[in-house]
Amino acid sequence: MSFSVEDRGRENTLDYRLYFKNAEGKYISPFHDIPIYADEAENIFHAVVEVPRWTNAKMEVCSRGEVIRVKVLGTLALIDEGETDWKVMVINVEDPEAEDFNDIEDIRRLKPGYLEATLDWFKMYKVPDGKPENQFAFDGEFKNRDFAIKTVKDTHSFWKALISKKTDAGELNCMNTCVSDSPYCRSAAEAEAVVDSAHPYGDAEPIPSSADKWFYYKQT
Repeated sequence: MSFSVEDRGRENTLDYRLYFKNAEGKYISPFHDIPIYADEAENIFHAVVEVPRWTNAKMEVCSRGEVIRVKVLGTLALIDEGETDWKVMVINVEDPEAEDFNDIEDIRRLKPGYLEATLDWFKMYKVPDGKPENQFAFDGEFKNRDFAIKTVKDTHSFWKALISKKTDAGELNCMNTCVSDSPYCRSAAEAEAVVDSAHPYGDAEPIPSSADKWFYYKQT
């Protein structure tokens, strides 16, 4: 399954939007309409890249997210404002080294320091905004592949129950949701109207210098 994107508005402004399309050219929701599996038999999942590693722009799915096929290697349980926010460690199946990575210990063995740096980043990334360090379940221990895959499947089942209104839910902005009985599904015409109402795509605004500000902290 292939996906494409359509830009609207001007990059680096608040009116910039990125709309996803499926292989048929229909607008879809990147949150709700992309199937969880790329290959269920092989446990290959779809993933939407929101913030590429080594970049600092976080615009949800208004950044140049792409949809990739990944292998799940492990997970980290971040506690975000009292709720568990699972961070899943994956590798793109198109990566030249993908065959060498099958579980969390492969990262530790082949990429020494990666897991520690990832844990440290998630621990500190809200500190520049004046917030405290993030906390983790399991004492910050990365759980293995089997644990991570079970977590992905469990949370996916919670999502299906949510958008099928089998549990309490707020307003959701699905466009052509995969769950056919969802009361939040928008028609193709409604989805197109949303895109048509957005500002036309134009030249990007310059990135403000504040985006490149560095922050330093003392490690205890």
